[in-house]
This record gives sequence, C-alpha cells and structure tokens, in this order.
Amino acid sequence: MNSTLLLNAFTGATSGPKLMGIDVVWVGTVLAAVGVGAVLVALYGALTVRDPMAKRVKALNERREQLKAGITASTAKRRAKLVRKNQTADKMRTFLGKLQVLQEDQIKDVQQKLAQAGIRSKDLAVAVIFGRLIMPILLGGLAAFLIYGLDMWPDMTPFKRAGALMTALILGYKAPDLFVQNKRTKRTDAVRKGLPDALDLLVICAEAGLTVDAAFSRVAKELGRAYPELGEEFALTSIELGFLTERRQAFENLAYRVNLDSVKGVVTTMIQTEKYGTPLASALRVLSAEFRNERMMRAEEKAARLPAIMTVPLILFILPVLFIVILGPAACSLKDALGGAMSGGG
Repeated sequence: MNSTLLLNAFTGATSGPKLMGIDVVWVGTVLAAVGVGAVLVALYGALTVRDPMAKRVKALNERREQLKAGITASTAKRRAKLVRKNQTADKMRTFLGKLQVLQEDQIKDVQQKLAQAGIRSKDLAVAVIFGRLIMPILLGGLAAFLIYGLDMWPDMTPFKRAGALMTALILGYKAPDLFVQNKRTKRTDAVRKGLPDALDLLVICAEAGLTVDAAFSRVAKELGRAYPELGEEFALTSIELGFLTERRQAFENLAYRVNLDSVKGVVTTMIQTEKYGTPLASALRVLSAEFRNERMMRAEEKAARLPAIMTVPLILFILPVLFIVILGPAACSLKDALGGAMSGGG
C-alpha cells in the first residue's frame, strides 16, 4: 500500500489524500527527502572537521623565519604578487590624492578596523576608501538607468523613484564600511567567547613555569580548534614576542587588533607584570573570574529576552504547522467520510 501511494505521488496520480488541493503523500515524501539530505550534510560536516588554525599558524611561522633571516619575499611568484598589489594600491592612492579626499587619520582608522576584522593587509584601507567613492557612482548610476532610463517600474511615483535612487546611493557609500563592520563584529564576538578559557589556560601555563611567549603559543595551540580567531591572535602575539625588540609592543599590538576592553585589560596586566615583576597567575585568575561572570550575565540577559523574541516566530511559523499536523489527518478523514456518504446517498 505504501509503495503504491509513493508511486502514485511521483507519477502524478490523484489517488492519495489531499488537503487544500495538495497531495499529502507527495508533500510528506518531499519533506522526508529534505530531512534525509539535511542529516547527510550534518554528518558530513561533523565527520570532516578540519583544523582552522593549522594553515594560519604555518604561515605565521614562515613569516617569523623570514623576518629573522631578513627575507621579505621567499619566492619570485610571491614577490610579483606583492608588486601587483602595491601597484594597484598606489594607483588608487594617487587617484584619491588628486581629489584631496585621502587623509592619514582616515587611513589609520580604516587600517585598525581591518585589523580588528582579521584582515592583515594595510593596502586594503585605501581600497575601502576608494570603494566609498566609486560604489555610490556605480550603484546610483545603475539605479538611475533602471528607474529612469529603462522605466522598469512605471507604476512608481516620483517620490518613490527619488527614494529608491537615494537608497542606492547611500547603500553604495556604506557598503564597504558595512562589510568591514560585519566581519569586525563577528570576530570580536568570537574572541569574547573564548577569552575566559584562554585566561584559565594562561594561569595554568604560568603556574607550570612556562614563559609568557611559550604560554601564549600553548594556549593558541589548545584553543585553536574551539576558538580559531582567538587562537590566531594568541599565536601572532607569541610570534611577535619572539622577534620584536620590545615585548611591550607585542602586547599593544594585541590590543590594537582586538576591539575589546577586556583584552585591553589583559594587555595592561601583562605589561605591568613585565615591568614590575608582579605575579602573573594571580592577576590573570582575577581577570578570568570577572570575564566569566560577565559572560554569564550576558547569557542570562539573552535568556531573559528569549520569550519576547520567540513570540513572533511562534505565531507565524510554529503554531500553523502544529495545527496542520494535529488537524490535518482529521480533516482528511472527515473529507473521505463526507465523500463516501454523498456517493452512497447518490
């Protein structure tokens, strides 16, 4: 019986029960296929976990060896790639300089935001500023061509047309900043989640007698799989502690790359420890407790907001599906019974 229903559903036969003109068996088959596909995708993602830190740490270690040896580019291919990037950035810099829209303070601000977003290239700061200038022209010109030139929406009022054009111009101007801000926010949240665990591991490493750079390297290795962003920052700090002449600069670079007040507090603690020789483990233990309490408070705040946030999805998506699941079989049975009674009476 089941095989017959499935065959009828795939061949388009109308022998199966229907609800609101839709074949129930066909819909169930499609949903089952989607569920099986989702399960297969989840199993594939769970069984093929890759270490996100391996490639980045390898590149950072190669860069450290190059800096120690005084090498700026290891191969001719990499050198040519860097030259092409520098030439493109120089052209954009020259163009913006002629228009007198390029300021050093603006470049430094964009460079810091890019660093906090995990983008290491400083030349992209010029590209972001260049995008602010070019994107409004491109999107605004495209919108004007579609709205006024081709007249794709003839029913739009002049006010709506002007509003659509202004929206395209504003979106074009803000698109580069929105892209950078989105990556920056996601990276900051990922670092914030793993910071208390990282401080706990730093305390353990300090009490075990490891040096600061060795402790950072060990924490980066242990947390690289769970928190790849934080592991990357700690690995880079460990490498900078190994070759920079001033260790203070390595800690300040960490605070420069991460947009978190808690990281700035850790950096201040590390600098004071290096300068005055205060106990590192006790100070980090206090900071770890504070950050863990802060994380718990944020989780409780999100949990308190959850009922209000879930009200709209519950009404729009969950309750209709629940009614269909509960009342659907009863409606089908009632329809079949009424149909049989009418045919019998006829």
